[in-house]
Amino acid sequence: MDGESCIKKAYEFIFNSDFEQAIYWFEQAIEAEPDNAFYYHTCAVSCARSGKWPKAKRYAETALALDEANPEYKYHLQLIEAKLLLSDADFLLAKVPPKLAEAAVLLEQAVQLDPLSFEAFYTLGVLYASQQLYEKAAFNAREAVRLDPGHSAAKRLFADVNRKRRMLRIRIHATKRKRNR
Repeated sequence: MDGESCIKKAYEFIFNSDFEQAIYWFEQAIEAEPDNAFYYHTCAVSCARSGKWPKAKRYAETALALDEANPEYKYHLQLIEAKLLLSDADFLLAKVPPKLAEAAVLLEQAVQLDPLSFEAFYTLGVLYASQQLYEKAAFNAREAVRLDPGHSAAKRLFADVNRKRRMLRIRIHATKRKRNR
């Protein structure tokens, strides 16, 4: 079977919500035409939608290697890399004790790669708030709210961090005040 026929089969399975079979047919298209960057890209998209991030990254890297000038392929690879960094950061945060500094580095990289990642900004906000780094926490919480204005936990985080930040400023200014005598 040629690559185009395999792609048509893959889309049929996508329309029927059978993503596993769609990935199978995208892979068949790749086997039929291994130099077609579009086939790798569409397979990467389907793998990402199915949560198969390492596999999606492999296909996205190959698509970009075959067509380095394509901005869509580059952008999609960045989104996949950001998602993998977020996953790695979540793993570090779940450890006992959590690896906060290492997770923060990964999350900062994730927001650089995907500036529309609500999860990365929100997680950074929570992480920085737990370390009492209220300026950084406020910035990230604000970005999370900007990306998802209806998210109640993000709005609550932003409000809490701002309140704590104001209280800290008041305490700092109160200790620096001089008395007139």
